Amino acid sequence: MYLKILSELYGASGNEEAVKKYIREIVKKTGKIDYIKEDHLGNLMCFKKGKNQKKTLVLMAHMDEVGLMVSKIEEDGKLNVLPVGGVDPRVLLGKRVVVGEKKINGIIPFKAIHLQKKDYKKVPDWNDIRVDIGAKDKKEAEARVCIGDYCHFYTSFEEYENRYIGKAFDDRAGCSIMLDVLESMTELPAYNVIFAFVVQEENGLCGSGAVLKHFHPDAALILEGTTAGDNPELKKERWSTHLDNGPAINYLQSMYVIDRRLFNAIIRTAEDIKVPYQMKGRTVGGTDAGRLARSFYGVPGAVVNVPARYIHSPVSVMSKSDYHHTLELVKALVMTENYLEALEV
Repeated sequence: MYLKILSELYGASGNEEAVKKYIREIVKKTGKIDYIKEDHLGNLMCFKKGKNQKKTLVLMAHMDEVGLMVSKIEEDGKLNVLPVGGVDPRVLLGKRVVVGEKKINGIIPFKAIHLQKKDYKKVPDWNDIRVDIGAKDKKEAEARVCIGDYCHFYTSFEEYENRYIGKAFDDRAGCSIMLDVLESMTELPAYNVIFAFVVQEENGLCGSGAVLKHFHPDAALILEGTTAGDNPELKKERWSTHLDNGPAINYLQSMYVIDRRLFNAIIRTAEDIKVPYQMKGRTVGGTDAGRLARSFYGVPGAVVNVPARYIHSPVSVMSKSDYHHTLELVKALVMTENYLEALEV
């Protein structure tokens, strides 16, 4: 499993190079890929011949994570930032970050409670968010960082009992599972498979459509780290997924109705191999499945998710059993004919 290293790498949208370099190294080390292709956007596509070479499946996960970017340097040396992807400013207060290529340590400060009056009742917005890198003034800060530098969450990966703790599980979980699937192959997959590690999903599903310029797959299977809504403060009817209930299957999402044939094939396969699964209970948020359906000639797809609490924040929580059950399911979909055969019905 590669989740620990992938989680700790820094790679907000448009800055995926470190993640891609590591994935490329692992892919080459397996010795199980026929060739690797990278496009101008930065997508990494790894082609594996299958038993049936007349059909092709694209297995896809995005390498990027949400983050921040320096937008201004104040006179007192603090940094103004803007979100890269969907970040709620409320999750940032008091958190640690690293800034720029030099990985300058910084914190996102909040006024001590002793100095507050009614400030604690105010919901912060982006005008309130600053990054403190310890500079005494603007000149000193400008010597360390520049406008346009990335700020990444500083979070160490941990595990205990049946939980993984870390950042960027959306979607380094999907990337890790793809590497696990590739490494575990002892025979050819049922069909040709493109292991596509794509860029800039968090910034508007920007990278994935370009994959179709290089390959003409028959179907897509998108692997995601998705939100788990089993927070105590939420009513159960608002729960999207639940930890420990297995991989979450999309039936509907923003901008795309999941292909029913592929959806049914996933359910049948999960039941055949006796892997627990759950339906993703809420339909907000898009995935690269929607982008592929609208790009070029259109490719039908479906989505398998690993649930994680508190995604798009500096730290998330994932179930070990959910991760490994998702891996089992994806292996079965890649190595058997169930998935692409469903399109012939």
